[in-house]
Amino acid sequence: MSASSFDAIVIGAGAAGLMAALTAGQRGRRVLLVDHADEPGKKILISGGGRCNFTNIHTAADRYISENVHFARSALARYTPADFLEMVNRHGISWHEKTLGQLFCDGSARQIVDMLMAECRDGGVQFAFGQAVSALDHADGIFRVTLDGREHQTASLVLATGGLSIPKMGATGFAMEMARRFGLPVVQTRPALVPFTLGEDEALFRSLSGVSTEVVARWGKAAFREAALFTHKGLSGPAMLQISSYWEHRTPIEVDFLPDEAEDWLIEEKRDRPKVGLRSALSRRLPERLAETLAGRIGVEGELGTCRNADLRATQEQLARWPFHPNGTEGYAKAEVMAGGISTKALSQKTMVASKAPGLYAIGEAVDVTGWLGGYNFQWAWASGRAAGEAV
Repeated sequence: MSASSFDAIVIGAGAAGLMAALTAGQRGRRVLLVDHADEPGKKILISGGGRCNFTNIHTAADRYISENVHFARSALARYTPADFLEMVNRHGISWHEKTLGQLFCDGSARQIVDMLMAECRDGGVQFAFGQAVSALDHADGIFRVTLDGREHQTASLVLATGGLSIPKMGATGFAMEMARRFGLPVVQTRPALVPFTLGEDEALFRSLSGVSTEVVARWGKAAFREAALFTHKGLSGPAMLQISSYWEHRTPIEVDFLPDEAEDWLIEEKRDRPKVGLRSALSRRLPERLAETLAGRIGVEGELGTCRNADLRATQEQLARWPFHPNGTEGYAKAEVMAGGISTKALSQKTMVASKAPGLYAIGEAVDVTGWLGGYNFQWAWASGRAAGEAV
């Protein structure tokens, strides 16, 4: 085998690409890991506030969005959060669990990148960082990848270049371009896990920038109970990022501002404290600035004791199903991930190989599988990377 020939070439040294490369390398395969960035794992390094929310112990296929909701099941079942945690523990990386099953490094996300690179080196993986693909051809079952004027050949090519989110980190549409070139369908892409923007009709809420409160956000059948954060552009925070992955443009989302309150809490408040107004009642339950804004919008005047029960019930309903009408999102620049991507119809759920392009694999964010916030997308990267790495 010549120096420019490999059993597998993995393009993209993010989470999925690193896992695919180390898995194949440790199987004795000769692997070249390529990335146009000068160092691997750049999105890993900034994730989780620099501490990398590397998996979620509640991972299950129903926490992923895809045209085929069952596609991720096979890879996720064969490489679980416990499997990744075994590697983390073996490398002596200390970690902790935060809310909702999210696992973070105690120290730095750099530890995860260093761990994956050490595993790649153990597998004899060769690296070509800081080298963009200038040409990619396929003939007679062989892929020919040109880097810095030099051609490298392989029978197995893995597309692991991610999606379009966070372009300042070097994100490109390379994987989708290659998929279309080889005849693979691509599901319409869009920013996901992304803040909403509000229009002038709801500009009043932008004055609440920095205010956060726990809510239930709903769109369609999807509902998430987490914090919502008002920003100078609109709505953010975990609840809003989660629901953004489901949201369709020009449709409203609903917010329950008081998910813990009993059905007739405001009528009970009227009975117990007839002299207080709506703003005071809300201030006991919500941040002061938010209570003032909501009370002003609702327009219930005077003391609660003077209000009709029917009006108070209508107010309760409004606070439980407050409609917001986003005029868009903050786009890929602020999106944590990309939804859509290479269609799962074109791929084997066991190996991630393209059925119509033997030897071509697609993994990670480039594929139409998008996880919830909180470590789910990393677990998909590890699982899909492992599936491809075991197959090449």
